Amino acid sequence: MFEKTLSELSQALHAKKISSVELTQAYLDRIERLGEQSNSFITVTVEQALVQARAADQRIAAGEAGPLTGIPLAHKDIFCTDGVRTSCASRMLDNFIAPYDATVVERLAAAGMVMLGKTNMDEFAMGSSNETSYYGPVRNPWDPERVPGGSSGGSAAAVAARLTPAATGTDTGGSIRQPAALCGITGLKPTYGRVSRYGMIAFASSLDQAGPMTRSAEDAALLLQAMAGFDPRDSTSIDRPVPDYRASLEHSLAGLKIGLPREYFDQGLDAATAAVIEAALDQYRRLGAETVDISLPNSGLSVPAYYVIAPSECSSNLSRYDGVRFGYRCEAPRDLEDLYKRSRGEGFGAEVKRRIMVGTYALSAGYYDAYYIKAQKIRQLISADFRRAFEQVDVIMGPATPSTAFRLGEKTDDPVSMYLSDIYTIAVNLAGLPGMSIPAGFVDGLPVGLQLIGGYFQEARLLNVAHQYQQVTDWHRRAPGEA
Repeated sequence: MFEKTLSELSQALHAKKISSVELTQAYLDRIERLGEQSNSFITVTVEQALVQARAADQRIAAGEAGPLTGIPLAHKDIFCTDGVRTSCASRMLDNFIAPYDATVVERLAAAGMVMLGKTNMDEFAMGSSNETSYYGPVRNPWDPERVPGGSSGGSAAAVAARLTPAATGTDTGGSIRQPAALCGITGLKPTYGRVSRYGMIAFASSLDQAGPMTRSAEDAALLLQAMAGFDPRDSTSIDRPVPDYRASLEHSLAGLKIGLPREYFDQGLDAATAAVIEAALDQYRRLGAETVDISLPNSGLSVPAYYVIAPSECSSNLSRYDGVRFGYRCEAPRDLEDLYKRSRGEGFGAEVKRRIMVGTYALSAGYYDAYYIKAQKIRQLISADFRRAFEQVDVIMGPATPSTAFRLGEKTDDPVSMYLSDIYTIAVNLAGLPGMSIPAGFVDGLPVGLQLIGGYFQEARLLNVAHQYQQVTDWHRRAPGEA
C-alpha cells in the first residue's frame, strides 16, 4: 500500500478495494510508528484526518469523487490551516492557531484530500538543510546522519519515508527541488504566480512559490492540477487558464532540444554526481532528445543577488512579528521597546536573525542603491540569459545540487558554504521560471536529483519530460534501504 502512487491509490479507492478511512489510518499508524526517526512532522492531525476521510468515503459512495478524493497528504507548516497550529517551525509562531485556510490547503481539501498533518521545515523557510527548525532538525530517511535538504525537508523526508503519499512544499531559492533531490523524490516549483500564495506565510514575496512534492511526475501533475489557478486574494496570482497537466504526459520526446548550461557542469560539481547526471542525459538521448551546449553567463551572480534580495524582503515581511498582535511575547516587558526587542530576540532563531540584519542593512539609507537596486539589475540579467537560452532549446537540464546530502552539522558554522548548496536552483526563482527535480540515481547509497527548467508556464512540458524518463527508469520507485 505504501508503495502505491496517487493514481494507483485513486484506482483502489474508486474500486472500493480500500476505504479512505482505512488508508488514512494506515498512514497515521505508520507516522506514529516511524515518524520520530526523521522528525518530519511538527503536528499530526489524527481526528481531523479521520473526519475528512469519512467525508471522502461518502463522496466516493455517492459517485461524486474526483481523482484525489480520499488520498492522504501532508502540508508544509508554512501554510495556514484553519484551527490547526501553523508554526513555520519557529518559536515565534509556536502558539499560533491559524483562523483560515491557505488557498492551497483550501483547494486540495475541496478536491477531497485528507490532511495527515503539518511537516517540519527550516524556520520561516530560511535554510538549505532543515537544521534551523525550532523543533529540531529533520533527518534524511536514506541516512539519518545526513540532512534532507531545506526548507521543505520535512515534506521531502515524509514522502521518501512513505509516511505520506504526497506533500506540499514551497520554493524560494530551491526549497522544493533541493530537498527533493537529496531525498530521492519528485519536486516541482511552478512558474511564479501559477499557484496562489494566499495564506502561505511570506519569506521573500517576489520569490516564494508553492508546489507539489510526490513520488512521480504523474503524481505531481495530479496535485498541481488541483493547486494551480488564479486567486483574486493574491495580487501576484496570474489570471491564466490551467491546462490539463496529465494530457501531455505520454507525448514523445523525439526532437526535444535539451540545453546544458556549461556553468552547471564546472569544478563546483562533485564528480560522482556529475556521472549520474550524464547517465540520465544519455537516457534522454536514447528517448530521442538532442542535447545542446548553452551558456547562462550571469548564473554565477545568482547567489549574491539572491542573498541581497531575499533577506531584504524577509526583513520587511518579518517586521510584523513584534509580540503585540500574535505569536511569541516575552515575559514582563518593561516598555514597548523592550517588548519589541526581547520578543523578537527570543522568538527568532539565529539564521532568521542573520537574514533580517542583512536585509535591514541592504535597505538602509546609503546602501539601498549600492546593494538592493544593483541586485535587482542582476536579476534582470539572469532573466535575460534564460530568455535567450529558450530561443535555442525546449528545456534546460543539469544537477539540482552540487553533491549528495551532507552530514548534519557539517555546514552550520559556515553559512556561505550552506548558501552555495542552492547554487543551481536560485537563478530559477530570480527569473520566476518553473523547475523540478527528479530522481536520477545514487552515489554511495544517497539519491541524486536531475533538475529540469522550463519556460514560463511550461509545467506541462516539464511533467511530460520527467514522466517519459520515469517510464524507462525506476529511480523514483526506490525507497530508503533499497538503493
